[in-house]
Amino acid sequence: MALERGHGHSDELLRGKAVSELSAMDRNLATALVLGVLRWQISLDEQIRRFLKRPGARLDAEAQVALRMGAFQLGFLNRVPAHAAIDESVELVKRAGHRFAAGMVNAVLRKLSGAPPHYAKEAATSLALASAHPAWMVERWSGLYGLDAARGICAHGQEQPLACVRMVDAEAEAELAGAGVELGPGKLLTSARSVLAGDVTATVAFRDGRVRLQDEGSQLIGEIAACAAETSWRKPEHILDCCAAPGGKTLIVVERNPEARIVACEANPRRLAILRERLAGCGERADCRLADAAALELEAEFDAALVDAPCSGTGTLGRNPEIRHRLRQEDLARQAERQRAILRAALRAVRPGGRVVYSTCSLEPEENEQVVTAILAEEANARQLSLALSIGALLRRGVLTPTGADRLRGCITPEGALRLLPGAVETDGFFVALVEKSA
Repeated sequence: MALERGHGHSDELLRGKAVSELSAMDRNLATALVLGVLRWQISLDEQIRRFLKRPGARLDAEAQVALRMGAFQLGFLNRVPAHAAIDESVELVKRAGHRFAAGMVNAVLRKLSGAPPHYAKEAATSLALASAHPAWMVERWSGLYGLDAARGICAHGQEQPLACVRMVDAEAEAELAGAGVELGPGKLLTSARSVLAGDVTATVAFRDGRVRLQDEGSQLIGEIAACAAETSWRKPEHILDCCAAPGGKTLIVVERNPEARIVACEANPRRLAILRERLAGCGERADCRLADAAALELEAEFDAALVDAPCSGTGTLGRNPEIRHRLRQEDLARQAERQRAILRAALRAVRPGGRVVYSTCSLEPEENEQVVTAILAEEANARQLSLALSIGALLRRGVLTPTGADRLRGCITPEGALRLLPGAVETDGFFVALVEKSA
C-alpha cells in the first residue's frame, strides 16, 4: 500500500523493521509477494479487468492491491492453494474496512482462477501485456533495439536478479564456503562471484567489508572509472566522484588508486551519511562532501571524474520493479537536463588531458548518448574516446576475464560507448561513455 501511494522504494521497505522481524519463511513470502505483484502488476490488472462488471471503474486502493495479490498467487505461486489465496485477499479487504467490496474480490478471483490469460495480438502490445511492462517502454525498446532484444529486457525485468558479490579479499571465498554460501564465477570480472545459495549478509566477511554485494555491471563501471586517467607515464592523484552514494563504485576507485585522493559528492544528506559510513575506512583519502554535482564550481583540478548520473533506472526493473509504474515518458527530458548539467560541471573540474566517465542505469537514448552528444557539441575542447581501449587495459591487468572482454567488445556502440542490455549480458542495464578534455 505504501508503494501504491507513491511512498518509498520496495528494496528499502522490504528491509524495514516490520519485514525483518518476520520468520525467514514469512520474510521470503512477503518479498516474493511484493516484488512479484510489482513486476506483474500491469498484466494482473489487465486480467482482473476482464472479470469486473464495470471494467473501467476505479477501485479503492485496498481492493485493487488485494486483487493483485490474489491474482499473483493464483497465477505464479503454485504452492499456495487457490482457496487460500482467494480467502486471504477477501479477508484483507474486510480488514481494510471495505466489506462491501469483499464479494467483488471473491467473485473476480474465483473466475480468474479458472481462466487462461488473454493478450492482444500486436507484437509489441502483446509483449507489453504478457511481460507486464508499460506499452510505451516496450514499443520504444522494440524500435531502438529490435523485438528480440525487447523480449530479453522484459524477461530480465520479471526475474529476481542473481545476487553478485565483489571479492575484496580473495581469502574470504573460503570463509563464505565454510558458512554455507555457494558461489559461482562472475560473467565479466575476475573479482566478481555470483551467489548460488546461502546468505552472504550473515557472514563475518560481509560485515567486515571484505565481501560486498554489488551487481557486476555496477562493479564494471567502478573499474572503468578507476583506470580512466591512468597512462603509462602518469598515475591519477585527484579523482572526483560527482554522484557517489551509496559508494560501491567509489570504493573500487579508492582500492584501485591507493595513492590518489578522492572527492566524493552527494546532494542528499541522508545518502551522504551512508556514503561516509561506507568510506570511513579510507581515512583522509576520501573527502565526502554535501554538494549538488550540477552546481559544482571546481576548476581543472582533477585527473579523472566519474558521473554516475541520477536517471530513470529502466535498466534495473528486475531489481526496482516499481519504476515502471512511476516513470512517464515526459520525465526523460527533465532527467536529461540535469544529466547534461552534471556532465558539464565534471568536464570543468578535470584538468586538460583528464577524463570523465559518464554512466547511467538507463536504457533510454535521451539520458545516454544524447546527453554526451549535446555536451560534445557545446565543448570544443572535449572528445569521446572508445571504451574498447579501456576493455583492453582491464583485460591486460587481469580485471576482466577473457570471455568477459569478448562479450563487452560486442556491446560497444558506433560512437565507442558501452551499452549493456538486460537479457543480452547477465547484469542490470547500463550505459557508459568516456570523454576526454583536450588541452
